[in-house]
Amino acid sequence: MDHAASFTVGIVGATGAVGQELLRLIEQRGFPVAKLRLFASTRSTGKTVLFRGQPVQVEEARPGVFDHVDVAFFAAGGAVTRSLAPDAVKAGCLVIDKSSALRMDPTVPLVIPEINPQALRSHRGIIANPNCSTAVALMGLWPLHQRFGLRRFFAASYQSVSGAGAEGVRELEAQVGSHVRGGALTFSVFPHQIAFNVIPQVDTFGPDGYTGEETKIMLESRKIMGLPNLAVSATCVRVPVERAHSVAINAEFDRPVSVSEAREAIAGFQGAQLVDDPASKTYPTPLDFSRVVKCGVGRIRLDTALENGLAFWVSGDNLWKGAALNAVQVAELMVKEGLLKPKTSLAAV
Repeated sequence: MDHAASFTVGIVGATGAVGQELLRLIEQRGFPVAKLRLFASTRSTGKTVLFRGQPVQVEEARPGVFDHVDVAFFAAGGAVTRSLAPDAVKAGCLVIDKSSALRMDPTVPLVIPEINPQALRSHRGIIANPNCSTAVALMGLWPLHQRFGLRRFFAASYQSVSGAGAEGVRELEAQVGSHVRGGALTFSVFPHQIAFNVIPQVDTFGPDGYTGEETKIMLESRKIMGLPNLAVSATCVRVPVERAHSVAINAEFDRPVSVSEAREAIAGFQGAQLVDDPASKTYPTPLDFSRVVKCGVGRIRLDTALENGLAFWVSGDNLWKGAALNAVQVAELMVKEGLLKPKTSLAAV
């Protein structure tokens, strides 16, 4: 991308799973960084992380550190966002937030660049990143909505353990190791054993019986697609997969549908890759779409229970499109559109 302007970039939660992916993607994609500031909790303060082959020391995330930061990626949870984001905005720093804290705030744009980039122009200093399962699902739903007009959809997610952070990955690996050795399988991250199992609970249950994750899919899909009355029902399931979420979707549309037109719409959408050949058993899998920019869409077929309905499957990297990559793409678009400008001029590190 254009390096005419270079920025002081901050990452809050730099030592976490998403923070580490942000670091890698900013470097790999050549985001114009003049200076990098890494922030984390006090227990990580003083650690060093390599960026472009050079060590960068982790600082404590606290009020007052954002005065000379142009854009800060927040990847440290809702409590940290609520505590520190207002201070960052006051300092003139753009906040791109991974947490769910402000997604449904009507004054905060919730953005997937391939779907609603125009929302970026209304920001007041904070831009929210969608939930990981929502982002993956919409990479299949949006192009079909544009072609046929979405009326309602049902979703069943197959969510990887990395969605619960590095601790979730470690718990799965530990359980598999214990099973191989014939030992006891213990759990603390998930409410049940995850190895060789599936758990139909992601997040906590609400009074209506839906979990927070299921409610996020409904509310965030409405906001991002600009469909405030969209009917959505989701069931979110944790599966023993290390990385990348998958979603099985049954969607009903306003206009008549066809598989050929649906495939054409998916193939023409910049956020998706069509992987759909039943004859050769070709369809997206989490392994195939880990650390891949686009989300894979396949198993496209006419739904046998819905009028003007399609059934299909989407796989996408929850740490990339579902988190870090989407945030970086937002920042890239902000630079491209002239919506993000450096506060100070610094020599490149």
